[in-house]
Amino acid sequence: MNYYLAPMEGITGYIYRNAHHNIFGRMDKYFSPFITPNQKKKFSSKEINDILPEHNQNIPLVPQILTNNAEDFIWAALEFKNLGYEEVNLNLGCPSGTVVAKKKGSGFLAFPEKLDLFLDQVFASLDMRISIKTRIGKTDPDEFYELIEIYNKYPLAELIIHPRIQMDYYKNTPNLEVFKDALKLGKCPICYNGDLFCPDKVEEFSQCCPQVETVMLGRGVIANPGIISQIKENLPPDKEKLRAFHDEIYHGYQKIMQGERNPLFRMKELWFYMGTTFSNPDKYLKKIKKSERFCDYEAAVSSLFREQVLLPEAGYSVRSGS
Repeated sequence: MNYYLAPMEGITGYIYRNAHHNIFGRMDKYFSPFITPNQKKKFSSKEINDILPEHNQNIPLVPQILTNNAEDFIWAALEFKNLGYEEVNLNLGCPSGTVVAKKKGSGFLAFPEKLDLFLDQVFASLDMRISIKTRIGKTDPDEFYELIEIYNKYPLAELIIHPRIQMDYYKNTPNLEVFKDALKLGKCPICYNGDLFCPDKVEEFSQCCPQVETVMLGRGVIANPGIISQIKENLPPDKEKLRAFHDEIYHGYQKIMQGERNPLFRMKELWFYMGTTFSNPDKYLKKIKKSERFCDYEAAVSSLFREQVLLPEAGYSVRSGS
């Protein structure tokens, strides 16, 4: 099985990716949080910093692009190609209301004819690997059957399917019946994404769809960064590695961000997920959330690592229930 790390805005930037690759490894691909080309044909400093090769050395990174404009996609893809990237990914999965209102992400799925024209222009103009991360529709799962006919017209490097519609956001459960139909109908390699929060869920999915060779994990990895080692080698969660991972991210943010507020904000986002893997974390997470100074944050984190254990079944779904 191949394993990909899903992009998560504000979390899986290059600081996170480097720490994960250095401490845990095991990921076959990392995908960047989406980059949105603008009319000025210029990336923001944040966007360019995230995908610079020197910030992603030895990391198998795929830049992800969010747009509904073929010319903008082509421009961005060529910029990434000039940086040495051989593959780019089109985001047709983001369910955010602000993104969908602009007919981007999963909002683009509601306009299949425009999507078809977009892909036609893109594939006619680019000589590089192009993959797509998609939902199965905007308002109705049956929309997928028209979408897969469009996808089949083009030489996609890979189709990553999150089998929810846009209106689901992250509620309800992935539609495995539509995903199984995709396996029958699709002409390119297909990767599964959705609710693989712990090793048991990955095993359950593998039993359900044994022909699938690649899966993408998001929240499951953010909660338990060592999950791939647990899946592949049946190793228990490693608290020392998790602490080293935390420290590398924490110090990385301190180096690139001024003051205390911004690094702490980023770490608090991470703890929303990672805290679910500890026994009895609530009082420690409250202290982490309330901390406004490095010293208070560090004391709370040290207490959590010292006084609590990692759950053997560590994963996002264990305590969050979602």
